[in-house]
Amino acid sequence: MIDLNDLSLIPLFSELKDEDLQKLSETMIRQVYKKDNMVLIEEEIGTTMFVILSGRVKISRISDEGREVILSVLCDGDFFGEMSILDGQTRSANAVTLEDTEMLIIRKELFLQMLYDYPQIAINLLKELAHRLRRSDSQIKSLSLQNALGKVASTILRIADDSGIIRQGQVEIAQLPPQQDLANMAGTSRETISRVIKSLNQLGYVKKHGGKLIILDYNKFRHDFS
Repeated sequence: MIDLNDLSLIPLFSELKDEDLQKLSETMIRQVYKKDNMVLIEEEIGTTMFVILSGRVKISRISDEGREVILSVLCDGDFFGEMSILDGQTRSANAVTLEDTEMLIIRKELFLQMLYDYPQIAINLLKELAHRLRRSDSQIKSLSLQNALGKVASTILRIADDSGIIRQGQVEIAQLPPQQDLANMAGTSRETISRVIKSLNQLGYVKKHGGKLIILDYNKFRHDFS
């Protein structure tokens, strides 16, 4: 059973009426995926899309050299798998759960019908795709123009924007990805990640406690590294 409150909190559906949410909820499948579960495989045919209710999912590709390149880490309210439904091509990336994750599964036929029946969903979808395009442009600029400090700081900033909690000018990232994942996101090595985070701490930009990282002055951090 899908709770309507869960659906209403998802940006893609947030502007729909309760009766419309009820209709949609009856056609979706709710499923829990364990940590490290491969949800999507690059180049496979896409017949479903996914909406995250709780948990985190890593979206990545494998380079020609066999190295994993992490494109993004998605969390509550995010969706993925829509591209191959929209353009009819194969999956463009892999999706793996980073922790136990609860998701809604939407079949291709239903998703396409939703876009026809509820124009607001289509508008919200376009807004999110535009946001992702801007973020990709920023990421490309970061990886091509910045030094190691800038690359790692920009990666931390992306994570903060996606899943951080802001309190009185500080942003808390409750669970920073493992160093190897951060390295794959920033295009650097694990050693560089460790060195740069230590440097950012010494410079007074961040504090780290176990897996938690706090950006002490978010506005200054963004000004200096975006």
